[in-house]
Amino acid sequence: MRESGVVLNVLYIKTLGPEITHHMKRPTRSISGSFLLSLVLSNCHLVESTRAQEASLQSSPSKTDMSAAHPFQTRSTLPFEAPAFDRIQESHYRPAFEQGMADQLKEISLIAESASAPTFQNTSVALEKTGELLRRVQAVFFHMCGAHTNDNLQAIEEDIAPKLASHADDIYLNAKLFGRVQSIWHQRDQLGLNEEQNRLLKEQYEQFVRAGAKLTPEQQARIRAINGEMSTLTTQFQNNLLALAKQSAVVVDSVSELDGMDAGDIAAAAEAAKARGLEGKYLLSITNTTRQPVLVSLNNRALRQRVWEASSNRGLGRDGGLDNQPLVLKIAKLRAEKATMLGYENHAAFTLENQMAKTPDSATRMLKDMAPKVLANVKKEAAKIQAMMKAEGADFALEPWDWEYYAEKVRRQEFKIDENLIKPYFELEHVLQDGVFHTFNLLYGVKFRERKDLPVYHEDVRVFDVFGEDGKQIGLFYTDYFHRDSKRGGAWMDAWISQSRLLNQLPVVVNVMNIPRPAPGEPALISLDNVQTMFHELGHGVHGLFSSVDFPTLAGTSVPRDFVEFPSTFHEDWAIDPKVLANYAKHYKTGEVIPQELLEKAIRASKFNKGFDTLEYVSAAVLDLAWHSLTPDKIPSDVEAFEAQALESNGLNYRPVPPRYRTLYFAHIWSGGYSSGYYAYLWSEVLAADAFAHMRNRGGLTRANGQRYRDTILSRGGTRDVLQQYIDFRGEEPSVDPLLIRRGLKAD
Repeated sequence: MRESGVVLNVLYIKTLGPEITHHMKRPTRSISGSFLLSLVLSNCHLVESTRAQEASLQSSPSKTDMSAAHPFQTRSTLPFEAPAFDRIQESHYRPAFEQGMADQLKEISLIAESASAPTFQNTSVALEKTGELLRRVQAVFFHMCGAHTNDNLQAIEEDIAPKLASHADDIYLNAKLFGRVQSIWHQRDQLGLNEEQNRLLKEQYEQFVRAGAKLTPEQQARIRAINGEMSTLTTQFQNNLLALAKQSAVVVDSVSELDGMDAGDIAAAAEAAKARGLEGKYLLSITNTTRQPVLVSLNNRALRQRVWEASSNRGLGRDGGLDNQPLVLKIAKLRAEKATMLGYENHAAFTLENQMAKTPDSATRMLKDMAPKVLANVKKEAAKIQAMMKAEGADFALEPWDWEYYAEKVRRQEFKIDENLIKPYFELEHVLQDGVFHTFNLLYGVKFRERKDLPVYHEDVRVFDVFGEDGKQIGLFYTDYFHRDSKRGGAWMDAWISQSRLLNQLPVVVNVMNIPRPAPGEPALISLDNVQTMFHELGHGVHGLFSSVDFPTLAGTSVPRDFVEFPSTFHEDWAIDPKVLANYAKHYKTGEVIPQELLEKAIRASKFNKGFDTLEYVSAAVLDLAWHSLTPDKIPSDVEAFEAQALESNGLNYRPVPPRYRTLYFAHIWSGGYSSGYYAYLWSEVLAADAFAHMRNRGGLTRANGQRYRDTILSRGGTRDVLQQYIDFRGEEPSVDPLLIRRGLKAD
C-alpha cells in the first residue's frame, strides 16, 4: 500500500466478512474461485434476500447478454487465462456479475443440500471450486475501478456492491452449509488432514463464525442490513476520493509562481492543465497523502500553503467541495455496532483477532512505545530546519507547508546533494530492467521478457513473461506505472489469476503506480522514493508469482494484513544496495554510472528526515485505531476535534508534522481494507528490516539467500502460521533493532 501494496480482493474477506474493500497498498488476495473469495470479495457488501436476488436476476434483461461469446463466460484462451481486454466492454460486467452470483448460489445449494455426510472433499474442497464466473469478472472489474475508472464503471460499482454483499451473506449465513463446515471442523483431529488442508478448514470455519453464522435469525437480519449499508457507503467514499483529487488540484496562472520546480515538472504541469482545458495555465495534482511532492521545490510560500491546504482540507465540504464527514461517521458507527453484535468490544478487537498483533492493545502499544523516540528525533530535525530558516531570513514560524521545503535545503547542506542531480540517473526503463528485474534475477533466478501480443486496458500497460531458472514460464506480470485522472492514488499489486493446483491455474499479477507522466518526448526521470516503490510492489508481485499451494483461498498474498507488507517492504532496501545501484543508476544521456561520491551521498541522504516520515505514519496509524476502538454510543460528531484529541492523548499532536492521512481522505481504513490495520506497515517493517539485516549478514544478494526466502516465505501463502514462516526463514523471532536503525532512531 509504499502504501499500496496489494489490492485486497479477497484477503480481507477473512477479517471483514462481506464488507470487502477497495485497494491500496495492501494485500491483494486475488479472488479465486473459492467460496470465500468469490463470495464477495474485492469491494462489496450488502444484502437482499436470496429470493429477492434471484427474482432480480430472473427479471434482468442483461442476463441474455451472457452468450458463449461473452468474454467472461468461459476461461480466457489467452496465455495463463490473461484477461481479454480487447473483447471486454463495459456492458459485459453487469450481466457477468448477475450470472456469476446466480451460478455460485446454485453450486452452494448443491453442497448445502447434499444427502451425503459432510467430508473435507465434498464440502471444503467443493466450496473452493465454486464461483468461477464470478471470480473472473470481479478480478477484472475491481481492478479497473481503481486503475482506469469512469462514471459508467462507478455507477455499476455502486449498483453491484450491495448485491455482492448480499450474495456473501447468502453464503455465510446459510445454516445448512455452516452445519456441514462445522461438522467437519469438529472432526478435524480424526480426518488425517495435512497442514494446508487444516489451514483451509480453519479459514472456512472462522469466516462463517465471524460473518454471524452462530447468531440468531433476528441478529443475522441486522448483520445483513449493516453489511448492505456499509457496502454503499464505502463505495461512495472511494468514488468521492477520485472526485476530491480532481477538485483539489491547484491551478496556477503564471509560470513565475512555479519558481523552484525543474523544467520537466513545469512542462508536465502545463500538459496536465491543457488536458483539463486550461490552456496556458499549470495544474498541480494532489496525491493521496497529506504531504505533496511539489512542496519540496516551490519557492513561493503562498503557493506552498495553497497546495498543502488543498490536500489537508479535502473532504471537509469547504468552498462547495465534497463532504466526507457523514460517510465516515456512519461507517464508524456501523462497524462498531456489528462488532459488538458478534461479541467483540469494538471493531478493532474484531479485526485484529486473526492478525499477528492479535489485540488493539498490542498494536497501540507498539506505536506508543515508539512515539517518544520519534518525537525527539522530529524535534532535532525541526531545530535544524528552523536554523536554516533563520539563516535565510525567514521571520515566520515553521508550518507544515514549510517542512519539506526547508528540510530539502538542510539535506542539500548536510549531504551536498540536490534531488535534481540524482534524477537523471534514475530513468524509469533503466530502473526497471537493470535495477528491479536484475535484482530479482540475482535473488530468485527469474527472468522477465516483454511481450507485445497480449491486449491491455490502457496504452501505458506493459506485459512481461516471467520465467524460472529452469526456463519454464511461471506466470505473467503487468505494469501500469504512470499517473492519470482515471486512476486512484497510491501504488498497489493486484492478481487477476491466483496460483492454485486445485484449479490448475498459474498467476497473472499487475503492479500499479502513480509516477508523474513526463512531457511528450521527455524521459521519465523518477525520484528515489518511486524507485523504492517499484521494488516494493514487485515484492508483492513475487509473493503472488512464487505461490505454490493447492487451494486458492490460501494462495499468494492471502496472509494477515500485518504480514503481507513484509515481503514487499523487504525488497525496498535492495534499491539502495551499492551493488544494485551500480548496475542501474546510470545517466540517461551519457550512460555514465552514478559517481561513487554522489551515490554514497544519495544513500546517506535517503536516511534523512526519517523522524518526519515516522511521525506522520504513526499519527495516521493512531487515528485509525482510535476511530475503530469506539463503541457505537461513543461515535463523535466533530471529526476534526476527534482527530486532535486522539493525537494529543497519544503525545503526537505536533503541528508541523500532520498525519500522513487525515480522516476524511484516509482511503486505507474507510474503503481500502485496512480498518484497524494501518499499523500493519510498521509491524511488517519490523520483520522486513530484521530479515534484510539477516540476509545481508549471510552474504547479501545471493541465489542461496533468495531461494531460502522464496521457499519459506514467498511460496507458502497462507498455508502456515506466518510467525512460523518467519522463524522457518530466520531461525528465530525478529528483533526490533534493525527497524530502529532503518528508521534512524538508533545508530547502526
